[in-house]
Amino acid sequence: MSTKVETVRPKQPVRLALNKMVRRNIGSIIVVDGGAPVGIVTERDISRKLAKGLKNLNTQVVRIMARNLIVASPDTTIQAAFGLMLEHGIRRIPVVDDGKLVGVVTERDLLHWVLQVSYEPNIPPEIIKILARPLSSKS
Repeated sequence: MSTKVETVRPKQPVRLALNKMVRRNIGSIIVVDGGAPVGIVTERDISRKLAKGLKNLNTQVVRIMARNLIVASPDTTIQAAFGLMLEHGIRRIPVVDDGKLVGVVTERDLLHWVLQVSYEPNIPPEIIKILARPLSSKS
């Protein structure tokens, strides 16, 4: 799970969400209200809105976010996270503890884990270098 989760509030403009996503090289942003996740906005959500006109950059995030979040808890197993993603056709799962956002599990996080596990216990040096890089810097 990634614990440095980029967030926006529901009434903030799509422009802000997009800027944060570009700056962090991420494909989604969690929408929070009082620390609790209430939605998610993805690159796809934004691109579909912008295809209807650049004026939509000023639209409030709440108008384009997906609201029915599938969430996990910090003790959700990796296998269960994979299962949730496949079952619901999603690529990101907010991690919530006591109603508050504490992280997010993404496809990238899970692929990182798969790569590491597939080489254990003898991980080649070139794979160790890949695994050592922060997830947000990988493309």
